[in-house]
Amino acid sequence: MRVSVFRKGHFNAAHRLHNPSWSDERNREVFGLCNNPNYHGHNYELEVKITGEVDPETGYVYDMKKLADLIKEEVEDRFDHKNLNLDTIEFRNTIPSTENLVIVIYGLLRNKIPAGYDVRVRLWETPRNFVEYPA
Repeated sequence: MRVSVFRKGHFNAAHRLHNPSWSDERNREVFGLCNNPNYHGHNYELEVKITGEVDPETGYVYDMKKLADLIKEEVEDRFDHKNLNLDTIEFRNTIPSTENLVIVIYGLLRNKIPAGYDVRVRLWETPRNFVEYPA
């Protein structure tokens, strides 16, 4: 029987939504306040869902300590208190929207979790706005 387990994480990061191939006017029109040249920040809340078979020897789907350590090392240590535009290689050439951020986080975690598990990542930018990948 397949069961899902969940682990939450948290990090704070700043970003600016800006497409360098557009004019400043178009960037302001499309991104509004999120195009502030001095950046702005969010208190991101992360939820990672892993689905798999319960191991009869441990009773676990996935070791939650292992998952907590993975989230800390791959996500929180990488992005917490960073300017996503300036401090991370992942967003040097990619707009650091929440949609793009959740895809990056998924990739970082998916690469470390064995293929027999399904992984889904949900990321809250604000208490009312969140994204999920895969959809």
